[in-house]
Amino acid sequence: MQTGHADRNQKCELDPFLQQVVEYEAQRQVDLIESGGEVVQETRLFDANKGETRSMRSKEDAHDYRYFPDPDLLPLDLDDEFVEECRASLPELPDAKRARYEGDLGLTAYNAAVITAEHETAYWFEALLAAGVKKQGKAEADVAKQSANWLMSELFGALNKMGKGLDESPVSPEQGAELLALVADGTISGSIAKQVFEIMLETGQSAEAIVEEKGLKQTSDTGAIEAEIAKIIAANQDKVAEYQSGKDKLFGFFVGQTMKAMQGKANPQVVNDLLKKALG
Repeated sequence: MQTGHADRNQKCELDPFLQQVVEYEAQRQVDLIESGGEVVQETRLFDANKGETRSMRSKEDAHDYRYFPDPDLLPLDLDDEFVEECRASLPELPDAKRARYEGDLGLTAYNAAVITAEHETAYWFEALLAAGVKKQGKAEADVAKQSANWLMSELFGALNKMGKGLDESPVSPEQGAELLALVADGTISGSIAKQVFEIMLETGQSAEAIVEEKGLKQTSDTGAIEAEIAKIIAANQDKVAEYQSGKDKLFGFFVGQTMKAMQGKANPQVVNDLLKKALG
């Protein structure tokens, strides 16, 4: 379809008549079909003054479009061995990568799809995963879910607020893996990890350096935790009675108070175990 002699270098979206042409022609063809007519193969001209298209010339067969074989091109014969060699040289394609992430690594279909949507994201995840396996001494499948969740929630969220892309991330895959390793081995809790991550984004420091400098290591000292639990129970006897009467949701209150008293540095699992014992 011709739409006038617009500048060839001008982008389609800048053509003032393009939308009129599409809308008019779409409606014309709908009306034609609904009235029992048939859309024919033809070249049509757009009349800008009338805001309509009209037939210029019919096009029926391939030869009308000059689809002729080029007599100067020699036949190209590719044997099976060459095709297989080319296929083997290809990198892992997105569909295969997504299937591997779901099948071998146990990622959800959603996470696998998001990570493989762009080459840069998949590359970053692979680097994060490899560094995590090395630091934690675990199999890929044992590190993959933690890595994918952190990448998609914490890192993507932070970069979005900063208006940066993954290629501009102040935190490298290796640094991210170090942070996750500290959570995995119980050095810091998940909540402390969020604080450490914020400092990493601002300063570029490693997670280990920040934890050491700020004294953020998680404590599993049962004596210190039990002492705080005893104080909390003594100060909240009414809530203790309610909990023991069947209000199980109050357990979260005691966990929160204990973590607050320990400045967030207590091992959550140890806190839960000791609280259950203390509350009966």
